[in-house]
Amino acid sequence: MSGTAHLVRLVAGALGRAVVASLSLALLVGTGYGWTVQRTLTDRVVTSDVIGSRTVAPEPEQPFTALLVGLDSRTDAAGNPLPPELLAELRAGTDEGQLHTDTIILLHVPGGPRARAVAISIPRDSFVTLADGSGPHKINSAYGRATEDAKAALEEQGVRGAELDRRSRDAGRRALVATVEKFTRIPVDHYAEINLAGFVEMTDAVGGVPVCLRRPEREVRSGVDLPAGLQVVGGSDALAFVRQRRGLEDGDLDRIARQQAFLAGMASRMLSTGTLSDPAAVRRLIDAVTRHVVLDRGWNLDRLITQFGRMSGGDIRFVTIPTGTPALDTPVDGIAVQVNPTQVQAFVRDTIRATDTVPEPDIVTTAPAMPVPSTSPTPSSPAPSTTPTTAISAAGVTCVD
Repeated sequence: MSGTAHLVRLVAGALGRAVVASLSLALLVGTGYGWTVQRTLTDRVVTSDVIGSRTVAPEPEQPFTALLVGLDSRTDAAGNPLPPELLAELRAGTDEGQLHTDTIILLHVPGGPRARAVAISIPRDSFVTLADGSGPHKINSAYGRATEDAKAALEEQGVRGAELDRRSRDAGRRALVATVEKFTRIPVDHYAEINLAGFVEMTDAVGGVPVCLRRPEREVRSGVDLPAGLQVVGGSDALAFVRQRRGLEDGDLDRIARQQAFLAGMASRMLSTGTLSDPAAVRRLIDAVTRHVVLDRGWNLDRLITQFGRMSGGDIRFVTIPTGTPALDTPVDGIAVQVNPTQVQAFVRDTIRATDTVPEPDIVTTAPAMPVPSTSPTPSSPAPSTTPTTAISAAGVTCVD
């Protein structure tokens, strides 16, 4: 395999595994214009001190765990508001003034050659104890709560504008990382974040992504209006596909299956069409990354390329943490997804340990559902008995609800 072809496969695999487009641009190293693109990314990509000095990032050949976040944000990576016409095109809905993390994934990449990674999805509505001491809340509120608290304090100090947004958002990112670490007992080595517009621009840059629905879907709030069967989605339709949860039997859990199928479809698209060898597509990806992606400062381009280069062999394994009822009636946040931290910690630990020691065979999207613990608030409906599993691979397109 040629160096360029290998890098195309490398990056396509990485994109299928990560929400962020920046990982795909590693393919440009080794091409005729690779140095220029590498310099552009190094100079323009937005970074954050979310990881800071509290931990030492692993060397490229060592295992690492990254927190990948899809953010419901109406600003770009630098904190500038998205144009109203763009938000209308995205069908983003009403801005409720809160920063919610719609997608939360722990990506673990083992050490050694031909690493087979695992992506562990955490439902955004999981009812967990936040790391800031505010008690149990939905996990997707950790970022927004800390951001607003930091913003209020910084405004009192006279901080304004882009600096206010940057510093308060960094506080939000650190709070989310701390909450995920507290919830899973797994240290986070790297962080990557993308917003609504970046997700759409990434999808359009590769010519859309193949997905498959078991039945037609039409839902007003998300804007989804898609037929049943195999199809290619892009733009606002792609965003609606991964954001819908109303009208789905298991709400947030079904949405996670959509997200996992979409990521596998994106990898399939790149592998089958050679999208990343198209200079025009690459330029569009660069634009999306530099405007809408945030990486931790320790994840420089050289390290990122080396780490994700180990992932070129085999498919990623998608899993979801064990959950109870998706209709847990909470005293503070309304309806949430029930989770048992002890069970989740054991599941995440065992999943990562198996990935580090034994190649995983097939790909599943969910873990078995957990029993209702006696110490949890009384749910409004019984916990599901078993969550079905579905094979998802970049080699094909899996139909989902």
